[in-house]
Amino acid sequence: MSKNKIPYPTIDTPSLLLDLNKLEANINRMSSLAKEAGVRLRPHIKIHESAEIARMQIAAGACGVEVGPVAQAESMVNEGIKDIKIAHPGYYGAHKGETLRRILLNKDVKISIVIDMYEQAEQISRIAAQVDREVPLNIKIDTSIIVGGSQRHGVTTDEEALELGKKASQLPNIKIAGIYAHEMGVEPTEKALDTSAYKTLEIMSNLAKKFQEIGMILDDVSVGASPQYPYTCKYLKEGKFPEVNELHPGNFVIGSLVYWKHGGNKIEDCALSMLVTVMSTTHPDWFMIDAGYKAFCPDYLMAAINEPDYYWNYKGTLLPSFGIVKGRPDLRAANLSAESAHIYYMNPGKPRLHLGDRLEIIPNNSTCTINVHEKLYGVRNGILERVIPVTGRGKGN
Repeated sequence: MSKNKIPYPTIDTPSLLLDLNKLEANINRMSSLAKEAGVRLRPHIKIHESAEIARMQIAAGACGVEVGPVAQAESMVNEGIKDIKIAHPGYYGAHKGETLRRILLNKDVKISIVIDMYEQAEQISRIAAQVDREVPLNIKIDTSIIVGGSQRHGVTTDEEALELGKKASQLPNIKIAGIYAHEMGVEPTEKALDTSAYKTLEIMSNLAKKFQEIGMILDDVSVGASPQYPYTCKYLKEGKFPEVNELHPGNFVIGSLVYWKHGGNKIEDCALSMLVTVMSTTHPDWFMIDAGYKAFCPDYLMAAINEPDYYWNYKGTLLPSFGIVKGRPDLRAANLSAESAHIYYMNPGKPRLHLGDRLEIIPNNSTCTINVHEKLYGVRNGILERVIPVTGRGKGN
């Protein structure tokens, strides 16, 4: 075993480390950009699923949080979060409806919900009536047909949005309070991201004006996927598109390799890493670590299949990367098994690893990786500071 000092000796491996300095810097930058732009910040918590981090974001200036499925909203409500937007229009079936009903029983909690179908509004109306609540709804707009990028759920034309708004507004116990877009999937270049941000703002601003023309004043006009976030804030700071008043970035707060490759924060701003231990060094070309796809989650591997550096040819076998080893660019993280993985030596002249040595690996997909762990270890300058529960883990329903 190596005689080098073992980092974080009180933490077993594999475990997820969260660099608190980087986390706080990312939170503060998100908040500063929104404040300078003069809009509300409502971060999507899908990447960290942690009520503790959500509270940090709110303390830094966020108006509340956004979640995906309704079960994640309930996990946040149970932890005292008071202002939540639910971005998934998933209220089909008794189970999700009952979860929403339980949430709405909390009279001091502000809940708004994204929809893209009249039938969804009908179900929410019935549930809201049961608990005597008025629920604000946001109509989801799929801007990708005009802007480009990945298609999402949502209505695709202004006419559809206006018709849905007029029809749903007649239902009891709901209010059409806003419109919502989540632009993503464009080319990861400054020009493409800037153009995507501008066009999305333009579409949403013009649509908000059309709602106003038919007598529907919207409280929420929301955009702001993470890669476009700085560009969106730039245009809003310049005073353009004043109709837009809320932003909902998600990955910006922590980062990942997939987010960096989509034009998001730089690798050095990524706050998450997997702490692993060398468990075998019997082979000359590689060594084994004690974390596999159960710890890393291989979700991003297939999404990156067309990237130039996706595969590495090792003796006739094409191996995909599952992360970047911090401080050791000469090592290639590849070949995941269930509970272990290979790390390959790419430069024979660099130091070899020994049994018991520890490494930190930035995972491909922080969102997916965090979801398979119960807790994050908040560290600062090499010292464990606190343990952060992953509140919404497994709440994907």
